[in-house]
Amino acid sequence: MMYYADHSRGKPYAKDPAVVKFKEKYWMYYSIPSYEDGRQPDGWGIGIAVSDDLEQWERVGEMTAQHPYEINGICAPGAIVLNGSIHLFYQTYGNFPKDAICHAVSEDGLHFERNKSNPVFSPTGEWNNGRAIDADVIIHRDKLFLYFATRDPKGEIQMQGVATAPLDSDFGAGAWTQACDQSILKPELPWEGQCIEAAATCKRNGKVFMFYAGAYNNWPQQIGCAVSEDGVHFQRLFSEPLLPNGEPGSWNSSESGHPYLFEDEDQRTYLFFQGNNDNGETWYLSYVEIGWEADGNIPVIIPPL
Repeated sequence: MMYYADHSRGKPYAKDPAVVKFKEKYWMYYSIPSYEDGRQPDGWGIGIAVSDDLEQWERVGEMTAQHPYEINGICAPGAIVLNGSIHLFYQTYGNFPKDAICHAVSEDGLHFERNKSNPVFSPTGEWNNGRAIDADVIIHRDKLFLYFATRDPKGEIQMQGVATAPLDSDFGAGAWTQACDQSILKPELPWEGQCIEAAATCKRNGKVFMFYAGAYNNWPQQIGCAVSEDGVHFQRLFSEPLLPNGEPGSWNSSESGHPYLFEDEDQRTYLFFQGNNDNGETWYLSYVEIGWEADGNIPVIIPPL
């Protein structure tokens, strides 16, 4: 199995993966923590790694805070290739209810130009506290759907929301229309605790499948799946985690969390996720391949060889 961690901060640490195929290589974007050595600014950043085979990854750079709205850090990227460019949707960090989704574009995978209207999205309505994190985007019904996590007005329950933008827009602050007036998926099952976050979507048979993280980090966080015809109204496929945390002593015994669904050019699908076995002192990234049963409507984990 593939295990990857970024060592630039002095310990193995990589969270919140997002993977795309771009210019004949695989590109992975992920969260890296602050240095914690007194330098300023010293917030979270986004690491960048490349691979030829999804197995061996090489760190090639990072994206760090540049603007006042990013001063406390940036993290949790979602990525998509549109019209020959990588569009990265990421969140500000450490601002609690004021954290929001930002947007940047790259022509080479390494250097990103921020959207001039950043942050581009935060939710409205009495059902949430205004926070938007953990962006994931997918094309559905000729629009770009943006899935995000937010919290209830008390800031206790993490849940999912969605917004849309025209595909010919600049995905700036004026492009997004919130597509829900309540959560589209919130924790209800015992294993989900008080949190559903990190939507990871793909299209199959005209439907949107959302892999999601249930429960807060190391609770343990585990991965479930829900499905929707319209991209807004979701129903769970399982009452138990599709991808649970590992057995005691395994590398992911503390959690299997924050998924990202990558579909390769051959239509094979891979579920990237984060894990650790020390309650978050370190973090590694790995993946499992997803197979599809029942005429492509039910995801299953293909065991690693």
